[in-house]
Amino acid sequence: MGIGEEGTAMTDANGTAEHWDARYGEHEQFWSGNPNTALVEHVAHLDPGRALDLGCGEGADAIWLAEQGWQVTAVDVSGEALRRAQRAAEEAGVAGRIDWRRMDLASEFPRGEFDLISAQFLHSEVELPREEILRTAAAAVVPGGVLLIEGHANIPDWAPQQYHDHDVHLPSSRELLETLGLGEEWEVLVCAEHERIQNGPDGYIGARQDTTLKLRRSSAARSR
Repeated sequence: MGIGEEGTAMTDANGTAEHWDARYGEHEQFWSGNPNTALVEHVAHLDPGRALDLGCGEGADAIWLAEQGWQVTAVDVSGEALRRAQRAAEEAGVAGRIDWRRMDLASEFPRGEFDLISAQFLHSEVELPREEILRTAAAAVVPGGVLLIEGHANIPDWAPQQYHDHDVHLPSSRELLETLGLGEEWEVLVCAEHERIQNGPDGYIGARQDTTLKLRRSSAARSR
């Protein structure tokens, strides 16, 4: 499938798309090309259905999901990232299972309901209403479906200085769960922090803390 836009032409009043297109343009390949470890760990046992990948970047997670039999809607604000993702999906032979959507989640959200919604490190260098987006995502999960949220819990020492200069709060998994306030119709499957080894610039390898929140919506819940 090609790259589409939901509704009318996407606006970029805060420069989010321009910012991320420029960031991707700094590197021939921005991410590793491998699916996120947490996604593989927590989704591999699920029966395939309809999946939504929020902030899909260059598409490694969406491609992995498609290879497992999922029908995927993959969303990102960067047209450059989506062009790379589409090429990678074609090379992997799963382009027909992925609907790429260029969209600013701060102002719009994909239509439809999903058996799995994955938000892997949905953080941004530009202002982003993350909790509001995740609440909207929860409402789009079908009864019996899963919401998987992976996030950063700290800023590593090797991160650019601007990250340390700003008062950025990275919530724990428990804080995020309480902030979302999803109610009793959700079963908490995982709510935890864990350490992950990550490659930094100039060959530096260090540990950082991440959070995992995995929720299942009750089969008796009323979908929107």
